[in-house]
Amino acid sequence: MEGTLSTLSLDSVSTSECKKVTTLTLRQKKARREPISMLTAYDYPTALAMDQAGLDAILVGDSLGMVVLGYPNTLPVTMEEMLHHCRAVVRGAKSALLIGDMPFMSYQISAEDAVRNAGRFLQEGGMDAVKLEGGRERLEAVRAIVGAGIPVMGHLGLTPQSVHQLGGFRPQGRTAAAAKRLLEDAILLEEAGCFSLVLESVPARLAELVTRRLQIPTIGIGAGLGCDGQVLVTHDLLGLFDRFTPKFVKKYADFHAEMKRAFHEFITDIEAKSFPAQEHSIEMPEEEWESLLRELKHKGTKSQRD
Repeated sequence: MEGTLSTLSLDSVSTSECKKVTTLTLRQKKARREPISMLTAYDYPTALAMDQAGLDAILVGDSLGMVVLGYPNTLPVTMEEMLHHCRAVVRGAKSALLIGDMPFMSYQISAEDAVRNAGRFLQEGGMDAVKLEGGRERLEAVRAIVGAGIPVMGHLGLTPQSVHQLGGFRPQGRTAAAAKRLLEDAILLEEAGCFSLVLESVPARLAELVTRRLQIPTIGIGAGLGCDGQVLVTHDLLGLFDRFTPKFVKKYADFHAEMKRAFHEFITDIEAKSFPAQEHSIEMPEEEWESLLRELKHKGTKSQRD
């Protein structure tokens, strides 16, 4: 009991005393060389647990298309689907910086569309910032969104929304020319007003070089230790799928196997009629039960006479 009370006390302290993380917080952590932690979340209980754990930032990623909605890639994800999950996450996370991932075709058509949809993430989704993919070809959208007072996180390297253009989910920046272009894009995004930058699936040395050249923090995923922070897709981290996961993923749990075990045990209990047991059942006072039986018996007798 003492251990439980201690745990509850720590949880209450962590949630009540943690200050709200902002974009300024991330810049300050970079200046102090303190690593930044970020994960994806798509629902209330996950966001709540992350907030209680003290995570710096939560990304409501369009990866939900693949890990939650079962799409083959992120391209089918809509604004409405993103906003639905953003609203769930914001109910659970009060301290972490919340970033909404702008889905495919929500910012590519025009700067006006980009600003309008980015605004919806803050107004309707409760997010603190948005993330979008791409380099120099997205500068107009970035400038317009930042100009409207909305913080923007950039994303370079493996950009899943460009999966067909990239020829699949492949590492990027592995040639001198590609690496130079990525570095140039990173600098351009910083100049356009991005407060941070995700570097996905790029060589570790390149990611470290980009990180040193930028004033804004970098968040790596498959980009080595040289970034200012790290992010993973939570479903990969927890092992929620019995499927291929990228080389850069570290599984901290195997929830898929544990779920299968629990589901199998449930089915076995149902078939053996060992669940629900007495402790899982609701009872009524014996005198009330007897009164019901007498009432039913009386009505039955009266019906037979009639």
